[in-house]
Amino acid sequence: MSFEIDPRLQKDSILLGHFTLCQLRLHVDARFPWFILVPQVPAISEVYQLEHKDQHQLWDEAVSVSARLAKLFDADKMNLATLGNMVPQLHMHCIVRQLEDTAWPGPVWNGDEAVQYEEALLDERIDKVITGLQGLHDFVPSRDL
Repeated sequence: MSFEIDPRLQKDSILLGHFTLCQLRLHVDARFPWFILVPQVPAISEVYQLEHKDQHQLWDEAVSVSARLAKLFDADKMNLATLGNMVPQLHMHCIVRQLEDTAWPGPVWNGDEAVQYEEALLDERIDKVITGLQGLHDFVPSRDL
């Protein structure tokens, strides 16, 4: 069995690049710098289903990405979560939170409508992240700048 991205993750996010284990994706809701790590392992829905080395790799990638994103976006808080209630495929949300964001202090999935990116902001955000992650582990961007 080969790895395939869940159709809902595919629809709700944009591929930015790859690490050793995970794809890095940008959620399409422009209200937040919201990123998703998806381990490229088939048929996995829980962290404990990963091999031990991959559990550590997932955490290492999540911590490293979160630290960079926090600096890039001047985060007041970083939210990391693997819920999977709506999309069972294992994925980890890495969400930059700021005191002035529209959902603070509640969760970003509080029922408000997502805001689609304007093209200029989307390009700016993608370029900022790809540039900011250069040299981090083995990050390979999905597009050239």
